[in-house]
Amino acid sequence: MSNLLKKEKGFTLIEIVLVLAIAGLLLVIVFLAVSGAQKSRRDSQRKNDLGRLEAALENYASNSNGVYPVAAGGAPSAAFTSAYTPGNFNDPSTGSPYTYGALGGAAGVINYATGGTACDGSALSARQIKVQMQLEQGIACRDNK
Repeated sequence: MSNLLKKEKGFTLIEIVLVLAIAGLLLVIVFLAVSGAQKSRRDSQRKNDLGRLEAALENYASNSNGVYPVAAGGAPSAAFTSAYTPGNFNDPSTGSPYTYGALGGAAGVINYATGGTACDGSALSARQIKVQMQLEQGIACRDNK
């Protein structure tokens, strides 16, 4: 009878599983927090690049009698490519230069147009520009309205 009342030292299986579950939950929370911070940091860099790109386009236009570098049909012209010098504007998640295209794709795609609709939904004249980019956490839009 005395052997039945004797308690053995050590942890039960339930205690071990409970500790592992709590540790796993904490690891998931830390991973999500770090992942969100990295996305915010990359988006901040993209917004900074978008502002620098807008300044480069404004500089180009001031040296070209107010004309922005856009080819017919809205495709990027060689002047647009030289205005933003792709080597100076690299997507922080890939390290490769931003690409030009329709908005709605992956981050790192720049949509640039003269005229059309401003960021606030109002109309832009043919002498005004809008530059926007899909971010990991939303859309960044800048115009010179």
